[in-house]
Amino acid sequence: MIVMKFGGTSVGDAESILRLIGIVKERLQQKPVVVVSAMVKVTDQLLTMARAAGAGERDAALNISRSLRERHFNTAGELLGTALFSELHGDLGADFEALDELIRGISAVGELTPRTTDHVAAFGEVLSSRIVTAALGSHGIKAELVDSRQCIVTDGTHTRATPLYDQTNEQLSVRVKPLLDAGRVPVMGGFIGATKGGITTTIGRGGSDFSAAIVGSGLGAKRIEIWTDVDGMMTTDPNLCAEAHRIKTISFDEAAELAYFGAKVLHPATVLPAIQKNIPVQVLNSRNPTCEGTLITARAPLCRNFFKAIAVKKRITIVDVAAPRMLLAHGFLRAIFEAFDQHRVAVDVVSTSEVSVSLTVDSNESIPALAADLAKLADVKYEGRKAIVCLVGENLREIPGIAAKVFGELSDVKIRMISQGASEINLTFVIEEEAVPAVVQRLHKTFFSDLDPAVFD
Repeated sequence: MIVMKFGGTSVGDAESILRLIGIVKERLQQKPVVVVSAMVKVTDQLLTMARAAGAGERDAALNISRSLRERHFNTAGELLGTALFSELHGDLGADFEALDELIRGISAVGELTPRTTDHVAAFGEVLSSRIVTAALGSHGIKAELVDSRQCIVTDGTHTRATPLYDQTNEQLSVRVKPLLDAGRVPVMGGFIGATKGGITTTIGRGGSDFSAAIVGSGLGAKRIEIWTDVDGMMTTDPNLCAEAHRIKTISFDEAAELAYFGAKVLHPATVLPAIQKNIPVQVLNSRNPTCEGTLITARAPLCRNFFKAIAVKKRITIVDVAAPRMLLAHGFLRAIFEAFDQHRVAVDVVSTSEVSVSLTVDSNESIPALAADLAKLADVKYEGRKAIVCLVGENLREIPGIAAKVFGELSDVKIRMISQGASEINLTFVIEEEAVPAVVQRLHKTFFSDLDPAVFD
C-alpha cells in the first residue's frame, strides 16, 4: 500500500479536487490511503477567528465562519451535484454549527487556550476530508472517511503534540488496515490527532506531511507521496533564483536539513517516521502529475556536484552573550541554554569561544524577555534582520577546500557567523537579510552551472 498526502493547494477548490480524484484513480491498484490538508488558507482563517473570539470580537469571528461555510458548501456543490450534495449538506452543516458554538463559547469566556486553539484549528482538516471522501465516492471510488483523531494518538502538548507511536500503530491496524483489506480507500485529515482521553490536538503547522509519514510508517507503506503545487525539491528557491533546477533524488538527511533551514516543500519532521522504516518519500506536483518529482531515500546516488541545494531561512535574530567574568567557569553554557528552554526559543546555529556565545533564533516576541534573563548571566546584545544560508550536500567534511570555494565567492559579503563540522552534510553561515538574493544567485551560478544529470533535471 501507499500513502498519498495532498496539501492545501491540492484541495483548494473543486478543480483541484477533481485533479486529486484523477491521480488517486491511477493508483487504486497500489491500495492508497489518502491524507488531506485543510483547503488552502483555511487554517490561517480558523486561527484568526479563534483569536478574534478570544478578544471578545464574536461578530467578527462568526463572519469568518460564514465565509468559510460558503466556500466549503460551494466547493462541495460544484463537485457533487444536487443529489449527492444533499447527503453531505447535513454533515457539513453540523460541523459548522459545532464550530460556531465553540466560537461563541470562547468569546463568552474571553480567553483562548492552546487546547481550544487546537479544537478550532482541527476543523479545516475535518471539513476537507469529508468533502474529498464524498467527491471520490461520486466518481466510483470506494472511499471511506476515517477520523484522524481516532487514529493519531498524541501527548497533551497542544498546538505541537508529539505522536505516541505504539498506540497510534495499534489504532491504524484496527481502523485503517481492514478498510485496505476490503479494497476501500481510507481518507484522513492530516495535522490533527487526539490524546488517549480523546482531546483534540494538532502536531504543528505543516503537520499534514508528518501525519502522512506516521500513517505510512504505522501501516508499512511501500511509498509515501507528498502532493503539492511544485515539481519537487529544487536546488534553491525559484523566487530567489530563476535558474533553480529540480532535484531528482536526495537522501533523507539532506532533505531534512533543507526542510529545517527553509525549504518549504517538505515539513522537517516528515522524514523521521519514514527513516525509521526506510520508506521512500516522493514529492510530486498535483498540477503536473506526469513529472517524476523528487525521490527521497535513505541513501541517494553519488553526485558530482558538491552541493544538492541552497536553503535560506529569513527573519533571524543573532543573540550575542559575552561574559568575561565567567571565564573557565563550569555551567555557563548550561545556564544559557536553560534560559532558551524556559522561554521555548529554539536555536538554529551556535558559535562559541571561552567567554562568549553567539546563537541564532527565529525573530519573535519572546526575545526581549529572553535577553533580560540572559543579562543576569552576562552581557547580551541582539540584532535582527539576519538570514541563515545553508548549503547541503553529502560528505562535505571530506572535500578539501570546500569552505574556501564558498567564501572566496563571497569575499565582499559581511558574514556574521559560520558553522561547519556539526554535520557532515551542511555548511551554514549568517548574513544580512537584504543580501540574500545576490548571495544565493552568486552561489547557485558557481555550484550549479554544470549539473549531474543523474541527480538534477
